[in-house]
Amino acid sequence: MTSNATFYHAGCPVCVSAENQVLDLIDRDKVNLEVVHFGNAKERIAEAEKLGVKSVPALVIDGNVLHINYGASMEDVKKAVA
Repeated sequence: MTSNATFYHAGCPVCVSAENQVLDLIDRDKVNLEVVHFGNAKERIAEAEKLGVKSVPALVIDGNVLHINYGASMEDVKKAVA
């Protein structure tokens, strides 16, 4: 069974570090992983919030939100990419 995952982040040092660790740990044969950088895809912010993402970096696996480390709130993200 393959899981679907999306890693959301804002490009801050905390987020980039978490992204690198997630990419190293996830078995890409078992997990379809998409990385979303809000600085490059601000239109995806509403999608993340609808899924329950409250801060970044966050990993959503099959609809379950895992807040990895506190880099920025979604309110801060929206202000930064406005």
